[in-house]
Amino acid sequence: MPLQPTNPVVIRRPRLHLVAGRPATSAMADTGQVESHALLNGARELLIRHGGELYRLRHTRNDKLILTK
Repeated sequence: MPLQPTNPVVIRRPRLHLVAGRPATSAMADTGQVESHALLNGARELLIRHGGELYRLRHTRNDKLILTK
């Protein structure tokens, strides 16, 4: 049975631009962060459409996140 998304989530964040001589961690601090529970909204799985492909983000019983194509 295919998983049907109930509430699509759209997240927009700025592109990451690495600058020579600047540590990657400083550049990464400029990007947004999202809590996984905000993405999953109480569900165990979420479908993500990217570049015409469909990906599945799954929250496991061991409290890990798995992203599969």
